[in-house]
Amino acid sequence: MAARTELPEKTVADNRKARHDYDIEERYEAGIVLTGSEIKSIRAGRVNLRGSYARMFQNELWLYDAHISPYEQSGTYFNHEPTRPRKLLLHRREISRILGQIERQGYTLVPLRIYFRGRRAKVDLGLARGKKLYDKRQDLAKREATRDIQRAMKARSRGD
Repeated sequence: MAARTELPEKTVADNRKARHDYDIEERYEAGIVLTGSEIKSIRAGRVNLRGSYARMFQNELWLYDAHISPYEQSGTYFNHEPTRPRKLLLHRREISRILGQIERQGYTLVPLRIYFRGRRAKVDLGLARGKKLYDKRQDLAKREATRDIQRAMKARSRGD
């Protein structure tokens, strides 16, 4: 029997704003239910996750406000609405765990990226807590300090 080869992951869309606005505590990989024109648009890289979020509705997780542009080669009848809610696929145990943390501890479920694992589109969800303004400033100061250190080390190694 031939060994199954793992295909590399190909990231299509990344939500960098989420990493700026939230502290990501845990990550979950979820499948996403899509139509034909949506998957073709995702393969073309026409996805925007900024401002999108996931929430529970009738014991199912749904992705809201993720913008997947309409596919140009598809007719108007077969095309999709760009920001329609999309169902996320997770195991029941994971959903109940996420629900408990969202309700009790005030977490938010934020999509971090959309990528392909093999032929299937996946969403990387982050269980996140919102950052305060001073947290963002501290992160910015820390990043600036590291850059300054790197510049100084590079200048010293060149002998400037």
